[in-house]
Order: sequence, then C-alpha cells, then structure tokens
Amino acid sequence: MSHLFESHLAIIAGLFLALAAISHMLQQRRTPSSTVSWLLIMVLLPYVGIPLYILFGGRKMARIARMKKTVRLNQSHVLPLPLALPIDRGLRAHGIPAAMLSNKMGLCGSGTEAYNCLLHLIDEASESLYISTYVFADDRLGREILQRLTDKASQGVRVRLLLDGVGSLKTRAPFFAPLAKAGGRFSYFMPVLHHPLRGRTNLRNHRKIALADERLLMAGGTNIAEEYLCQNSSTKMWQDLSFVVEGPVVRSFVELFLSDWYFASKETLSLKKNNDSCPVDPSHQAVLQVVPSGPDLHHDGLYEAILSAVYAAQKKLWIVTPYFVPDEALTQGLAIACRRGVDVRIVVPQKSNHALADVVRGRSLREIEEAGGHIMLNTEEMMHAKLMVMDDKMAMIGSANMDLRSLFLNYEVAVLAYSENEIKAIEMWVERLSRATVSGYPRPDMARKLYEGVAQIVAPLV
Repeated sequence: MSHLFESHLAIIAGLFLALAAISHMLQQRRTPSSTVSWLLIMVLLPYVGIPLYILFGGRKMARIARMKKTVRLNQSHVLPLPLALPIDRGLRAHGIPAAMLSNKMGLCGSGTEAYNCLLHLIDEASESLYISTYVFADDRLGREILQRLTDKASQGVRVRLLLDGVGSLKTRAPFFAPLAKAGGRFSYFMPVLHHPLRGRTNLRNHRKIALADERLLMAGGTNIAEEYLCQNSSTKMWQDLSFVVEGPVVRSFVELFLSDWYFASKETLSLKKNNDSCPVDPSHQAVLQVVPSGPDLHHDGLYEAILSAVYAAQKKLWIVTPYFVPDEALTQGLAIACRRGVDVRIVVPQKSNHALADVVRGRSLREIEEAGGHIMLNTEEMMHAKLMVMDDKMAMIGSANMDLRSLFLNYEVAVLAYSENEIKAIEMWVERLSRATVSGYPRPDMARKLYEGVAQIVAPLV
C-alpha cells in the first residue's frame, strides 16, 4: 500500500514539474523549431526531457541579468542620430552603445597576423592586460602566450584571464598556476560543474577579447591555440579573422570584460579615470558600434541587427560563417533578398569540425540557393571566420556564428563597421577567401534527407 502511494505521489510530482517546465519554456522567446523540439522531448520522454531542460533549456535569465554589471551607454564621440543607419537606431533603442566616431581599425587576416597582433598587444601593456577567450589550449602556442602573460604579471601589470568552462575544459587549472604565482588571476566563466542557481551549462561565453591598458583591443573569432595562431606550427592552420582597434569604442569592450570578469570571479575592477576624455587622433576615421548579446540581456539585439541587414540590403549581402544553422525567419529573409536581386553569397567550410552543423545546414542552404543565392564551400583547412557585408554601408565582424547557439544562447560580441575603408577591407578579405571555394551545394539522396530531418529536430536542443 505504501509503495502504491509513493508511486502516485511521484507521478503527481512529476506532472507538476512537467507543467512548470513547459510553462517556463513557453514564456521564453524562442524560435518555433526550438519550442517544438523541447515540447516533443518533454512530452514523449519526460524523465529525460525535463532534467535536460532544467540543466540546459533556459535562454534568457533575468536573475543573471540583475547580477551582472551591464555595459553603459558611452555618450562620447557618438555618431549623431540623423546620420545613423536604421540598424544603429534600432540597437540604440535597446540601450546598446551607439556607433562611435574617431576609431582606428585593422584586420588580422591570417594566423600569422593574429599571432603578431596578440604579441604586440601583450608587449604594449604597461598597466593592465585583460583577456577573455573561449579556448585556451595546453599546447605549444598556449604555453608561449601563458609565459608572456606570466612575465607581464611579474612586472606588475594587472593580468586577468577569463576562460570559458566548456571551451577550455581540457586545460586544467594547474596549467595556469604560474600566472597566479606571478600575481595574475584567472577564472572560468560558468564552469561545467557549478551551483545550479549561477546559470546553466548550456550558456557559454564565446567572446574573444584582449585589452591592453584599456586602450588597445584585439577581438574577433580567434582562440588561443595552435590551429588559430602562428604559421610555424606543425598543426594545420584554421582560417579566421580578428581585428585590432584603438579609439573611443574600446571602452565598451572594457566594460563588457569587467562585467564578465565580476560575474566569474566576484572581483570588482574599476575603469581608468578620465577614460571618456582620452585624446582622439584626428586621423582615426573608423565608425564602429559594439553589439554584445547573451542571456544577461533582455533583448536579441545582435540577431535583430542581422535580420535588419538582410531586409535592408539592396546590392550585396555576403555572409561568412563556419556553422550555418539559421532560424526560419533568417532563412526566409535571405531567400527573399535573393529574389529581390540582391547578391547573396554564403561562404561555409566544405567540411567543418562539427558534423551535426554540416548536416543541419543543408536544408537552409539549398532553399537559399534555389532562390538565387550563391553557396560557396571553402575547400581549404577549417574556416572559422564570422562576418557579414551589407552593400557598401555596413560590415559585421565578431565572435558570433550564424547559428542558433550563437544568436540565441551564447555570450557573444560583434562590431559593426559603418565607414568606407573598414567595409572595403573586410570585403576584400572575403574576396580572397572566395578564391578557394567551389560553388553549389550538393543535392541530397533519400538517406541524407532522412537524417537531415532528424538533425533539424535535434539542433534546437544543442
């Protein structure tokens, strides 16, 4: 009798838990495919689906948003509102820092260039070095960079290294002990094993930021590992794109790092005094806008900026991404742009390092190609760059892939460039990359259609 009562009690408790989980999931802003996928797994496999949702399913987290320090709207050197593009205006409405004048921007278009840029940034630091990365590998390159950071810490430079708990999972804490011994500090952003009230394992910090003295910035898609940096490595080099910036826009990156660092380490770091009034070089002409995204923000500003660009494009819309897993709205918008006569080009690796992403992308890419888009498969080593070019008016470069995880789950950051020279430089990089591509996406056989369909259901869960 007691066993029967306990069974009924467990069923009732499970029912209430399921209703609570489904209610929470339906209240969050999600893509239809994500909603349907979670509903299916919670209804059909409740003992699997509900625990998975509790661990991984949350997307926007109001409590974390209240805990994290937010990026303040920097009013210095702001592009006047009448000169702002609609994309900029829409982002300002969300409280995202406006496009800023008087910046200097350069591209790190190869592993060697990125390596040299990072070494220069480290060498330049005399007061502080702030680095945030998804991957910090325990390899030859990682050991070299760690030694340089350790040397700087021993010289009295304030060194802070922020690592993602999943991206740097294989690099254990003892690896960074020399840095801590020299006076620097490191911390893992949301470790895999953490207190359940401090976030979810599924929400990762994918930002790549390096800052010297709060004035020199390197950011983009490049991690700290041999495949990303330095051609002298025996490892085959990945193709990636990062950038360096000086100017007023750097402050927003500093504030972003300080917010992430406080959340991970609980150490409060202060901005340098008079950072807003630092002298500006009149020769710096880049107009740039910082766009952060993540679970701690109440909006999806980066996604909205991308969608706005898709519908605003009149001549060209070029996208480079290692993983192409868009939602229905983005896929439809790109197909409509093709039918409007826009030169839509999407460059992806012929084979990426994530098999599931390669399977899921097929349907969307073929739909866009059938509408008149150009699908270009890069045939060289893994291509990891993330960017977009819209006409001659805007280019986007940053850490976000064109997939559901980057657009709706991860902590990401991108820069939108509105100035002619910067847009042209990014456009030329895409043209060089395109020389090693083949056009056209392969037609699927029946077996591929089947597992693409299954993958479309699974993709929104991961």
